Amino acid sequence: MNRVQLAVLTARFEGVARKMANTLHRTGRSGILTIARDFSCVILTAQHELLTASDSLPIHVLRGPEVMCRTMTDNHPVLRRGDAYLHNSPYHGCTHPADHSILVPVIDDDGVHRFTVLAKGHQADCGNSLPSTYMGAAKDVYAEGALIFPAVKIQNDYQHQMDIVRMCQMRIRVPEQWWGDYLATLGAARVGEREILALGREMGWQVLADYAQAWFDYSEERMRAAIRTMPKGRITRTSRHDPFPATPAEGVEVSVTVDIDPEAERIEVDVRNNIDCMENGLNLSEGCARSAPMVGIFNSIDHTVPKNEGSFRRISVLLKDNSAVGRPSHPTSCSVATTNLADRVSNPVQCAIAELRDGLGMAESGACIPASSGVVSGVHDGEPFVNEVYLGCTGGAGTPTTDGWLTIMHTGNAGMCYQDSIEIDELRHPIFVKARRLMADTEGAGRFRGAVSAYSEFSPVGCDMTVAYVSDGNVNPARGVRGGLTGAPSSQYVRRADGTLEPMPGCAEVVVQADEAMVSISCGGGGYGPPDERDPAMVLRDVREGWVSRERAESVYRVAVTDGLEIDAAATEGLRRG
Repeated sequence: MNRVQLAVLTARFEGVARKMANTLHRTGRSGILTIARDFSCVILTAQHELLTASDSLPIHVLRGPEVMCRTMTDNHPVLRRGDAYLHNSPYHGCTHPADHSILVPVIDDDGVHRFTVLAKGHQADCGNSLPSTYMGAAKDVYAEGALIFPAVKIQNDYQHQMDIVRMCQMRIRVPEQWWGDYLATLGAARVGEREILALGREMGWQVLADYAQAWFDYSEERMRAAIRTMPKGRITRTSRHDPFPATPAEGVEVSVTVDIDPEAERIEVDVRNNIDCMENGLNLSEGCARSAPMVGIFNSIDHTVPKNEGSFRRISVLLKDNSAVGRPSHPTSCSVATTNLADRVSNPVQCAIAELRDGLGMAESGACIPASSGVVSGVHDGEPFVNEVYLGCTGGAGTPTTDGWLTIMHTGNAGMCYQDSIEIDELRHPIFVKARRLMADTEGAGRFRGAVSAYSEFSPVGCDMTVAYVSDGNVNPARGVRGGLTGAPSSQYVRRADGTLEPMPGCAEVVVQADEAMVSISCGGGGYGPPDERDPAMVLRDVREGWVSRERAESVYRVAVTDGLEIDAAATEGLRRG
């Protein structure tokens, strides 16, 4: 297959994945899907190889979907057109129980399984014992309470298995919202099935099979070429998660060893030297444990290298059974697997690569999940409401060539989720957003700086509201690399009726009364390179934007800015020479 055919078919398959995503985005019911866009749509071969993950969240899809599809075929050896399977088991490839996924096998007109489409949507309520999809304090999966579906058949001949639907509707606090999100996810998968069937009839199934293998071979060669440009080295780097319920008193230190061998054209990441699974919800599922190091790798190399089964051939991730960042076993809780500890794996991988040579890797991204990204719930006018809001989370890391991505949210979603529209949140939920703004002098300073922190303040309207969050980075903010500085820490408070701010713990379900407000401050991102090497024009721009004060520009970046907001060239030269 020549390169033109390869490019055309790649665009066709990516177009199918984008149609799936567009369907889910426009037809979902909860804000976490229709506003924040916390979902992913991918296509795999019948051999369970990831073909395309266009516009998906990396932590959702880099690894794990192949195990999910294998679980489907192992449990259901005979697949027929019209089948659909509900899957959210963290013990069988899924990320965490809140990520309800629909798998649909694409069966050709002769009854042959050709591809599998997978649509994954984060649920605001997945049946947990508390009204939250993130339960950092859950002792095990029983305390967590989520319904677990390991590739359970939900449709046969395009008809619903209503027994399963009724189970979900009885367990989930907002059944109509879940039903709408379920139908949107199913619809996205059916769109993918329809489009691939049409493509197979147009091009021929053997052509598509030949394309998949050619695409994997091309992607592997691109990865091999990228690794050949990197220096040989073996670096061990750590990152520390804040103390939470059932963690060690000092928090959770995560250690990764990155081994780059340009001659063998391989990258190996060893995460076996870490603590065992904990009696809380921070443990990674195997899918997240395998994806998180790959997020750090792909953040550190040529971004045009395709992310699929072919490029994955050059990467090895070494895991340990029963490890908090390895392979968990039932009934370990993996409620928060996609975010907190996953970022504490991705970050040291990209920082380790940065240590090898200037121009590679990234600093640390700011930790999550602040209260501004918490799950809000309560009862208003006799009706329950549950949803996750994304009202202000920044944290992007400085890179060798750019400042930190302001709205990255966290390393594992790579900025694919959107920040909420305040107006739409206020229309959909009984909340009032009193403030959302960026905070000056909170960036990790550097040649390329990290993102600044975000301040959010919101209150319930006409009811009490519970805000459930798992806020890391209060104690261990994002570190810089190659002389870059640390970003500002996160924090959270309740503003009481008299206006006083009461600090709240990092992992909690906080009840906010109608005359009170939740206050959230997200982490800033770490900086890359020495701050006094930053282009003075970029420092001036930050001062003019209000992101960096004149005092910080002078004391940290060694750039003098006049009262008229211009660079004092002579004073700047003196500061930097000194």
